[in-house]
Amino acid sequence: MLKNRSVPADIMLPHLTYRNVADAMIWLTKAFGFTEHFRYGEPGGPVQGAQMHLGDAWIMLGSTRPGRDAPAQAGHQTQSLTVFVEDVEARFERAKAAGAKIVEDLHETAYGEFQFAVEDLEGHQWLFSRHARDVSPEEWGATVAGS
Repeated sequence: MLKNRSVPADIMLPHLTYRNVADAMIWLTKAFGFTEHFRYGEPGGPVQGAQMHLGDAWIMLGSTRPGRDAPAQAGHQTQSLTVFVEDVEARFERAKAAGAKIVEDLHETAYGEFQFAVEDLEGHQWLFSRHARDVSPEEWGATVAGS
């Protein structure tokens, strides 16, 4: 597969909408530990978009515009993102210290993940997770297609 240094994610690159991209970048860095890769916009104007990463997890940030609202503007959840990290406990403490809204406390799921859920400053829901056990889908009640 051809590599592109402007779009380093090979599988999926989610795009999140924020009313103020610059504020979102600061918040995502403080609360979750994301690092800026690049930003763009008119010279001297507000940041219109940015790309950030947390390890191998990459995201794009974009400004709101007609037809593209942040969850806080839309009045409902628009999606949930899962980021796999080894240091789930430290991420949980960091998010709490930054004032993030904890949606689910640290817990182990029936399907073998140790995780927590949090909302960011615009209402996007994030799930930070670590594989805790190897569990087959059938063990917790899922039906595998073709079975």
